Amino acid sequence: MTFVPGVPTTEILASDHLLAAWLAESAGRRLLEVRATSGLEGKELKDAGDLAAHELLMELVAEYRPDDAVLSEEGKDSKERLTKDRVWIIDPLDGTREFSEPPRDDWAVHVALWASSNDGELIAGAV
Repeated sequence: MTFVPGVPTTEILASDHLLAAWLAESAGRRLLEVRATSGLEGKELKDAGDLAAHELLMELVAEYRPDDAVLSEEGKDSKERLTKDRVWIIDPLDGTREFSEPPRDDWAVHVALWASSNDGELIAGAV
């Protein structure tokens, strides 16, 4: 079974703050599923978690904020983000070593949104 996030509500879609939280929570749930069902350990579990959370976050941002760019710790950087007004900055799995050592829970998903229209400041974020 693969975790599939529900569709965000209209309220979530209307707010970058709520969307950031929804994205982080969705990736966190996906990571819990990977840990519980993959049967992997050590480096293989680290790699599977990084990949699963990264791919999910990339898909969700592309679907719900298609005009925004993404800079992900686990993805290839694109110079396209330098031309965008909004850039999501994500760390799909912070604490990969801790993630690979169940039952440790001192790992997280980080999601932030930067906007040039806000004097180049972060405008939303969630852990």
